[in-house]
Amino acid sequence: MPVYLLILAGAAFRIAGLVKKEHDEGIMQVIYTVMMPCYILDKILGSEVLRSSTVVITSIVLGFGLIVGGFAIAALVGRLIGLERGSGMRTFALTAGSQNFGFTAVPVAEILWSTGALAVLFIHNLGVNLAVWSVGVMILRGEIGLNWRKLVNGPLVAIVAGLALVALGLDKSVTGPVREAMSMLGVGAFPVGIFIIGCTIVDLIGSEKPSLKVISASLVVRILLVPALFLSAAKFLPIADELRQVIVVQAAMPAGMTPIILARLYGGRPAIAVQIVVFTTALSLFSLPWIIAFGCQWIGLKPFLP
Repeated sequence: MPVYLLILAGAAFRIAGLVKKEHDEGIMQVIYTVMMPCYILDKILGSEVLRSSTVVITSIVLGFGLIVGGFAIAALVGRLIGLERGSGMRTFALTAGSQNFGFTAVPVAEILWSTGALAVLFIHNLGVNLAVWSVGVMILRGEIGLNWRKLVNGPLVAIVAGLALVALGLDKSVTGPVREAMSMLGVGAFPVGIFIIGCTIVDLIGSEKPSLKVISASLVVRILLVPALFLSAAKFLPIADELRQVIVVQAAMPAGMTPIILARLYGGRPAIAVQIVVFTTALSLFSLPWIIAFGCQWIGLKPFLP
């Protein structure tokens, strides 16, 4: 509920005209270049689970592999409902196959599992980012090749720097006022980011006439098929419990907003991406707790909740 209340607050402030569209870019720039890197470093430094190279490697590999599996599932469903290249097939595959792996997943993981899973989540998301900006872009462009410079951003630098400090055992020396200042800067990154997502969703609603076929198919992908893939991986693969916790949270996520940007950049169909994001996000208010609850029970995980 805290996550969705932040989304609703963003929507309400946008409707009231208190947060304008021209504010969004500056706010997100601060989040991505300052606040989020500080938050990521604060959670990675001192994380004992990340001292295992096996955990780091499997987190990145599964982050990459599972979302690519989501692309494949969405592409198959898109074919079944009659979508073709030029009619939104590629945009559907990318958007329905991509989960909101960051802004929504982070606070949910923190509420459920605390700091250990958060550190693994950021490493897992490194693999997700690599998949979205490589395989995802190639899906939209319909050709092989990408600009690797697009992958370099504040969160990526923070993850790499944090892993290096942990691997060298230098992370324990980052303490005192420096660490406290880092924590203070980072603590608002995801609440503010989720708030802006609420603003953006209001802007997107009504921008295109919804397609019942596209919406229904995307809900099948995001609420049934992709969760089945993710939860099966969490149950049957020999991985750390913290990574299982991360995958359970990822399984329940609605479609992410990055494909809307990519569709605009690489000749996709942004209107299709918008529909999928808006409707899967709205329904996830009800589906998210059920998927997580089922996953925890099936796999044998116990959230840190009363």
